[in-house]
Amino acid sequence: MTEGKGRTLKELRLQNNPFDDKLGKVPPQAVDLEEAVLGACMLEKSAFNKVKDLLVADDFYKSSHIQIFQAIIDLWQIDTKIDILLVTNKLQEKGQLEMAGGPYYMTELTNKVNSADHIESHALIIKEKSIKRQLISFGAKVQMKSYEDTVDAFELIDDTQKNFNSISKFSSTSTQPILSDMVMATIKDIEAVMGGKQSAVGLHTGFPSIDKIVVAWVPGELIIIAARPGMGKSALALRLCMKQSGMFKVPSAFFSLEMSNQSLVDRMISMESELMTKNIRFRKLDDWQYKQMIHKVETSGLIDFPLYLVDDCFTIQQIRNRAIKLVDEFGVKFIVVDYLQLASVSDSNKSSTRENEVSAISRALKMLSKELNVPIIALSQLSRAVEIRGGDKRPKLSDLRESGSLEQDADIVAFIYRPEYYGIDKDEDGFPLTVGYTEFIVAKNRNGAIEKADLKFIGSRTDFVEFENETIPIHSEPNF
Repeated sequence: MTEGKGRTLKELRLQNNPFDDKLGKVPPQAVDLEEAVLGACMLEKSAFNKVKDLLVADDFYKSSHIQIFQAIIDLWQIDTKIDILLVTNKLQEKGQLEMAGGPYYMTELTNKVNSADHIESHALIIKEKSIKRQLISFGAKVQMKSYEDTVDAFELIDDTQKNFNSISKFSSTSTQPILSDMVMATIKDIEAVMGGKQSAVGLHTGFPSIDKIVVAWVPGELIIIAARPGMGKSALALRLCMKQSGMFKVPSAFFSLEMSNQSLVDRMISMESELMTKNIRFRKLDDWQYKQMIHKVETSGLIDFPLYLVDDCFTIQQIRNRAIKLVDEFGVKFIVVDYLQLASVSDSNKSSTRENEVSAISRALKMLSKELNVPIIALSQLSRAVEIRGGDKRPKLSDLRESGSLEQDADIVAFIYRPEYYGIDKDEDGFPLTVGYTEFIVAKNRNGAIEKADLKFIGSRTDFVEFENETIPIHSEPNF
């Protein structure tokens, strides 16, 4: 039978997948089940509701079936009842009735089924065949592009992974959770925590003062930590990651778009050995410093931290792909991205603004945290507005650089603020501030309080520790 405007079914298939003819095989299909599903949808009112969340029109193999199912969707979207007469009329309105087989074919579809009892099973098979056809077409396109000299191999890998992910998300079905089941499961979790049978939901931060505010890093949440350059956001994020992997033995990943893995290791050794970062970096240690380094590294267990450093991912798609692999293969449960503005969107529109691109990256990270069910900390730079503003220059949410949807996407937004960075050595009451005094300001907390925690920055080893109320004038700090 001829379908469309003078094109045969074979021609329509070749248009979508030019490799079918070369392979000499008919693409995966289940035309008889397609007929049964369409017939059932036009016979019983509840039938379409059983498959509307599973199938889309393009899942059907025959082009006539695509048109018929789309007509059914059109009727459902305008809240119209679905039956054979209404579907036929909708096709006629769209000028597709004859291409879809005409009134006789519509009647034949309804005559081939008695009920919609097995429609979900039939729909699953149709979806499976559709996924296989997509994979065949997808593989053919990748093969063709791989032969083209003008195609960048790394961009092709990104596009390939992205397209594969879009296909694979339909490879399994999930049932809609019932509220009563979720309530009972939550009660059981609470009872288990109260009885000491399991730990509380989320990961402790490792800083008691921060725990008092956020309680824990919760799986599925995006946390933005922002600061001006040089304020110490990378140092704090690295320490937070080391707390997870060292103190709590939680497999963690640190994505660094700014520093190399070697620079990160140098910092980690400096933090744990309590030696100056520059001495570690330039390998200039006295004998006593070397012995201290070895002792501290051994006693801290640094060498055994389940911490994965990644310095070769620069697009959000690369970060996503690597994160999925780390979670699947190594059980990673905590992720840091340093920092958000250095990431890019590989297939971004050249005319797209940087603000739109950063917004797309933050949304992608939020979706990734939910998909992997892990907390993700993304570092962000603050705009220069902080420097221009008078007063104590404490950051505000409006200072988020290229903010877009950063504030909206994040579950928690926190700022790092060190008064000495701006030459401020006294608090509001005129009392001298401790060297390295730092405020961890929680400016947004979707599920908790808006407060600040007091930390202390150790400049010599670029590290943060809990604040102890000392009174050492800022100007007395050695100039490392």
